[in-house]
Amino acid sequence: MAATNKVLKAQARDGVGKGAARELRRQGLVPAVIYGDKKTPVTVSLAYKDVHKAIYAGGFLSHTIDLDVDGTVHKVIPRDYQLDPVKDFPLHVDFLRIGKNSKINVQVQVNFINEEASPGLKRGGTLNIVHHTLDLTVSADNIPENITVDLTGLDIGDTIHISSIKLPTGSVDHSHEDDVTIATIVAPSALRSAGEDGDAAEEGADKAE
Repeated sequence: MAATNKVLKAQARDGVGKGAARELRRQGLVPAVIYGDKKTPVTVSLAYKDVHKAIYAGGFLSHTIDLDVDGTVHKVIPRDYQLDPVKDFPLHVDFLRIGKNSKINVQVQVNFINEEASPGLKRGGTLNIVHHTLDLTVSADNIPENITVDLTGLDIGDTIHISSIKLPTGSVDHSHEDDVTIATIVAPSALRSAGEDGDAAEEGADKAE
């Protein structure tokens, strides 16, 4: 489960618009906005180094944060951020304010375990990952760090659907797919080629007859 919320420091800002945003960036700050929970949006700025570190640490959009704005703490989750298209510098961040008992949609990383216990993989099969993350609706106070998929006993041709794994308590599938396919165990290319050649030869024999 999610660990203790990370704390980021921020400052309230009055200026809005492209000119004000450029001035903030010249000062080593990243403009941001806090919105949601039926409250007035708050424009803030954060230190560039803090935002850059948080984004590139991974999981930025799936972890709640205690955003300390001049001493007032807002519980938020990053909803979007913009990067410079050339240098990948953070340019802007949108934070969603989280109220008590809030349900939110997040992308949660899928973690595969026990590959050595999969007969299909031991025979040379390949784990074909269709979804590296799952789109889930969860309690904001209980965001899973990841979803674990156990590969024990899976053979070539087996498919892992979301319905076949146990989601954490309070988490439900939010995708628009019907029983999301997470991964499949596929045959090694050599085995597939051999099978195709065999099928072709068998078809040729049938025609000859």
